[in-house]
This record gives sequence, structure tokens and C-alpha cells, in this order.
Amino acid sequence: QVELVESGGGLVQPGGALMLSCAASGSIFSIYTMGWGRQAPGKQRELVAVITNSGHTNYADSVKGRFTISRDNAKNTLYLQMNSLKPEDTAVYYCNAEIAVGALRSYNYWGQGTQVTVSS
Repeated sequence: QVELVESGGGLVQPGGALMLSCAASGSIFSIYTMGWGRQAPGKQRELVAVITNSGHTNYADSVKGRFTISRDNAKNTLYLQMNSLKPEDTAVYYCNAEIAVGALRSYNYWGQGTQVTVSS
């Protein structure tokens, strides 16, 4: 079984910073692309940042220059450094990962999410 667990969410004032973490555990053969998605109440889930197994990153225009995605492969952990937070960043943030559980078996996993609220 593979599990993704997010942590680091909370309440922060506009302009503040927050670091999210996502720990992957279980029978992991290899982790490929990892990313963060978010969903605000009444809105569809959107992708905010991704990072490949080679370290290539991509960001949504709305967070580019403010968020930084990274990963620690030794710890099977994904991070999202969120700076200059805005009220519109308020959402539940979900960790996503493409994980191979065998040489020919790869699946897409999602964590339970962590709430990020940006408000004064």
C-alpha cells in the first residue's frame, strides 16, 4: 500500500509564508512526477506545481515566483514553500504522486489534503 500524508497547513496572514510537506510511504518501487493541487470551496481542483523525477519544475501562473516546489528523494518527501501568500491562495492543498509499485505498475495517488487559510 502507498500513502501520501500532507502537513504544514494552517492560518497565515497575507504576505506571510508557509511550508507544506508530503511524505510518501509504503511499497514504493519508484516515484516519478510529484505535485501539488489545491481546491477552494465551490471551485474545481487546480494544479499549482509539479516536479519530475529529474528535478524539472513547472508552476501555475498564479503562483509562479511565489511558490517553490522541491523534493527529498532520500526521504520520499515533497515540499512546497509558499511565500507572499494571498487570500486567493486559500484552499485545501493536496499532494499528488505518480508512483510505481512494481516494475510495470504505476499509479496516481492523492493525499487527504491540508488546509491553508490566508486571512488577516
